[in-house]
Amino acid sequence: MHDVFGGIRTLMKVDSIDIDNNVFRLHYKVTMFILVAFSLLITQKQYFGDPIDCLVDGVDAEIMDTYCWIHTTYTIPALVGGEVGVEIAHPGVAPDTIIGQGQQKHEVKHHKYYQWVTLFLYLQAIMFYIPRYLWKMWEEGKVKMLVAQLDTPIVDSEAKKARKDLLVNYFTLNLHSQNMYAFKFFICEALNFVNIIGQMYLTNRFLGYEFSTYGTRVINFSKQELGTRHDPMDEVFPKVAKCTFYKYGATASHEKFDGLCVLPLNVVSEKIFIFLWFWFIIVAVCSALGVVYRLTTFVPMVRNVILRVQARLSDRSTVECVTHNCQIGDWFLLYQLGKNMDPLIYKEFIFELANSLQKNAT
Repeated sequence: MHDVFGGIRTLMKVDSIDIDNNVFRLHYKVTMFILVAFSLLITQKQYFGDPIDCLVDGVDAEIMDTYCWIHTTYTIPALVGGEVGVEIAHPGVAPDTIIGQGQQKHEVKHHKYYQWVTLFLYLQAIMFYIPRYLWKMWEEGKVKMLVAQLDTPIVDSEAKKARKDLLVNYFTLNLHSQNMYAFKFFICEALNFVNIIGQMYLTNRFLGYEFSTYGTRVINFSKQELGTRHDPMDEVFPKVAKCTFYKYGATASHEKFDGLCVLPLNVVSEKIFIFLWFWFIIVAVCSALGVVYRLTTFVPMVRNVILRVQARLSDRSTVECVTHNCQIGDWFLLYQLGKNMDPLIYKEFIFELANSLQKNAT
């Protein structure tokens, strides 16, 4: 497995400069890593064999495999819960007499999603990275430039004083000009939330509208007694399905061949998507809470408390002076700097910034 996932370990690399937050990283680091890892996992034939193996008399096995992979397989949803070996051959698999020639005609469900699972997961990973890409492009390394030489306590005192003075002057001269910087980040946070909701909807469509209830059905299945239950995962991800191959014989007679197809990858896919069902809900809830938190930061009192905790200042008047004179964009940039500067240096910087703002006010 190391040779499979070794190349994507860099996706989890911790950045030296923090320009976003934990909820943001939940999208472009953790979720993206999970999706790329799953996408690579199901391409590994050495672990799971061929994606499809079909058994039929009268047709070459390789031709049948290729045909059924391209033209899809099918099952009968109404017979998934039947008794295997008595009523049906496998969950959702039965002879033609039961499918359409008996007293009741059953609905046939065709499965073609498995051709696109790898690509679908990879495209989802890209979608989770887009807000991060936009933010990096808009941020333009501003935080890294401003915290240069101030992110470590081991720094020359003269150099530290010069950098602090420069930073105080920058904020004093550019006061009330950082709103666009902040709003661009807020847009990316909103995009993260919209994306996770959109991915849940797209996954539901991809799996034939089975994904929305997939997790709850699996949970209910686990609570039922053995012998009285059928696995809902067999409905969405059948391990055995049917495939019909038609050809003309030597006398131009029409011949029909019914084959049983084993789908080994569905054993993995069913686990992948049940994990994603729970994971997407967790990410969506965290993203929603992140949006609520962001809305609260538009309240000056909330910004004041956050800045005071971050700067570790017991003097309320100092922090109140800063938040009173700063708009939300100025406050947000100060918050970004606080995550990357040495705590003691940041505390001194906030104190000096408050003094500078008081002098300008008078």
